[in-house]
Amino acid sequence: MATTQRNEGEGNKTAAREYNEAQTAFAQSGKVKPAADAAKKALDGSEKADLKKAEEIGKAPGKDAPKI
Repeated sequence: MATTQRNEGEGNKTAAREYNEAQTAFAQSGKVKPAADAAKKALDGSEKADLKKAEEIGKAPGKDAPKI
């Protein structure tokens, strides 16, 4: 990561590159399947209602979003 920040104008190519590199590293790390399994377990378990509520809030329009 750069030690100094500079304005890159429209968009931030440095941040985009770092994000893409991190996503590629995660995809190749072997951690995807365990993370997916944990998410499925959460959806099938006691967290289901909370996760559905969070999904509804996330999909709601900003001004009409329910208050938490």
